[in-house]
Amino acid sequence: MTDFSRVYDVLIIGGGNAALCAAITARRMGASVLILESAPRPFRGGNSRHVRNIRAMHDAPAVTLSDAYHEEEYWEDLLRVTGGETDERLARMTIRGTQDALPFMLDCGIRFQPSLSGTLSLSRTNAFFLGGGKSLVNALYQTAQRLGIAIAYDSEVTAMHLDDGRIGRVEATCQGFPETISAKAVVAASGGFQANIEWLKEGWGDIAENFIIRGTPYAKGKVLRNLLDQGVAKIGDPTQCHAVAIDGRAPKFDGGIVTRLDSVPFSIVVNRDGQRFYDEGEDVWPKRYAIWGRLVAQQPGQIAYSIFDSRSVPLFMPSVFPAISADSIGELAEKLGLDAVALEATVSDYNAAVQPGDFDSQRLDGCATKGLDPSKTNWARTIDTPPYIGYPLRPGITFTYLGVKVDEHAQVCLESGRRVDNLFAAGEIMAGSVLGKGYLAGFGMAIGTVFGRLAGQNAARHALAAD
Repeated sequence: MTDFSRVYDVLIIGGGNAALCAAITARRMGASVLILESAPRPFRGGNSRHVRNIRAMHDAPAVTLSDAYHEEEYWEDLLRVTGGETDERLARMTIRGTQDALPFMLDCGIRFQPSLSGTLSLSRTNAFFLGGGKSLVNALYQTAQRLGIAIAYDSEVTAMHLDDGRIGRVEATCQGFPETISAKAVVAASGGFQANIEWLKEGWGDIAENFIIRGTPYAKGKVLRNLLDQGVAKIGDPTQCHAVAIDGRAPKFDGGIVTRLDSVPFSIVVNRDGQRFYDEGEDVWPKRYAIWGRLVAQQPGQIAYSIFDSRSVPLFMPSVFPAISADSIGELAEKLGLDAVALEATVSDYNAAVQPGDFDSQRLDGCATKGLDPSKTNWARTIDTPPYIGYPLRPGITFTYLGVKVDEHAQVCLESGRRVDNLFAAGEIMAGSVLGKGYLAGFGMAIGTVFGRLAGQNAARHALAAD
């Protein structure tokens, strides 16, 4: 049973990858560590339960990564998807830190598998976890327990008291009972606020009611709100988030990675009026999949539909839900609840605009439309081979980017410009320090792992220096 009366060296708030990386690092440095995880044990791990891979820099083949992926290419990829809305210093720290992340993970019992092909195209840039996120979380918790880290489940922090530039006592509800916890240093790794629909509505308005939350329902942002209310510096836009197009039939919370749809590049996407609204072939999917949640959110009713024919079926991982298929575009429209005449006209106009080319699903192939607005700049080929298939799309929110500002030591900053003496942060709660907008596949895990280790290291140093 956890001893809450003890003064721990390092208190970790959160129970996902970033929190565990911080906890393990701090413990290995000799600090006593307590983890407070708001979820019950079967649902521990936050969004990390649903991850598949980490994007990692490497100068030569490593683990299951092929060839090389150098810092400059990684940086250019990030710069492109964020449109420059990133802190280059912290971003490059993250990129460089991923080189050491894989050996750390292997040492924690995490294993990797060959990466997937098809629309993902990540064999050179991303290392995939054997058994996925649940396996990763279990390995990290096993390592934490082996090291003697105290873990309290069903333990939600309700208030962190920031006095005279440092965190004093921390109040929490632990398995239904109020507790007051003291620690020499604190790491906030409690995630974003994506599961707090009312907070999402502050930025998005009522349309947020139609959003689906892909990950943990426990990410309510209570710790984040508490810190911001006490003068901690915030960074990021409350409407910016990791938002992907997911199957519209997914559950409201915790559907995870299997609800994501990767059909977009090989389809046309229409809104509920049967009209296209964006270039489906703009870039390779790992660099563009995270813009589609926002695009769908901007459409009437926050719904869209991915439409393709039988030739595209083998090119991507199918939805966990059954495909909706028909022998004609008109019949498919009726099954999807769309106007048949409008969808038939959109498909006809698209087919007429497709130009000859050498279709190749594994690269930017230049197969494009001509005279169509919006154009499709890659993977454009006619939709004319039945059965015709459609999937409904909804915005799937993974995590929010509004968070606390940190420095190069993962130390939390105040609005005044000072640092909070004993408070550090890692993972989604500070991701806005690196991600202003957009997303790169596997980069959330990169931020969480690198800053988790950094926060744990500096929190332990602070605590042990106080002895």
